[in-house]
Amino acid sequence: MNTSILVQNLKCDGCANTITTKLSTITNISNIVVDVEESKISFNYKNVDDVLLVKEKLKTLGYPSVEDSNSLTSKAKSFVSCATGKLSN
Repeated sequence: MNTSILVQNLKCDGCANTITTKLSTITNISNIVVDVEESKISFNYKNVDDVLLVKEKLKTLGYPSVEDSNSLTSKAKSFVSCATGKLSN
C-alpha cells in the first residue's frame, strides 16, 4: 500500500536526505519519495502501524505532520536534521 504525509518544516534537499535516510531504517517502509516543494513524503507500507511509526519518526526529526502542533522544539530539531542531511550529501 502507498500513502503520503504532509509535513511541516521541510525546507530543502538536506531535509529530504535526512528524512529518506531515517525512514529507510523502518521495517516494511519502502519507495520513499520526498517532495520538498509540496512538503510531502510518500512511501509504501504493509500495515497501519507502519504509518504510525513513520509519523512518530518524522515528529522526532522535527517534521511533524500538518495535523500535529509545530512547536519551537520541532522547528529546532528540523534545523539540526536539515544541517545533518546537507553534511551527508
